[in-house]
Amino acid sequence: MSTAPIRLKTHWFRPGAPKTPEQQAGAMGFTIWRVAQQTLKRMRGAEYDIDAGEPYFAFMREMLVFLVAVADRLAHERFDGSTRVAFTTALVLHVADTLQGNELDLLGAPPAGQPMPRDRFIDLFNELHDHYAEFGGEPGAAEFTPDFGFLRYLGRRLEPTLPPKDQRWVLDQVMAVEAPDAVALVQRTLRDLCSTAPRRMRHSSVSGD
Repeated sequence: MSTAPIRLKTHWFRPGAPKTPEQQAGAMGFTIWRVAQQTLKRMRGAEYDIDAGEPYFAFMREMLVFLVAVADRLAHERFDGSTRVAFTTALVLHVADTLQGNELDLLGAPPAGQPMPRDRFIDLFNELHDHYAEFGGEPGAAEFTPDFGFLRYLGRRLEPTLPPKDQRWVLDQVMAVEAPDAVALVQRTLRDLCSTAPRRMRHSSVSGD
């Protein structure tokens, strides 16, 4: 189950520079997109078959919804109500736009009468956000960390995106390795986005060992 670390730049703004919720959401959206991509890449490296095309985007949609849900719970701890709403709304739209751009580039426009990828993602987020809201965080954690049920739900959602031969193993891989590493990156990114302390630009490394 050991996998290479995810490495991403997570220091985004000059110290002391004002950061609107929309700016913070844009930076977080970039991180979430990259983390989801790296998670898929690591799953492939662990010999899970995630084919190009619709299976790729089915996996990405589920990971993206999960990561946005985590970011929203972290925002609940750090922001007041109106700021959290502005942040999460902008984050969902940013991720939806990024997903749509990539999906249209690779798969082309959907058939007539089918929703655009952006709308499909927003609808999925709205549906699953209420599901994830039923789960809590690990007690005693310094900041929101998804509990067993939260991670297990992600694993169950990812199962049908994989071929039958991989479905029985995905739950362990996601809960033990992929989701915790991804969550750690989202946590660190929001800490950096909310910080005004001077620091050097660095790369965040989250180990899969």
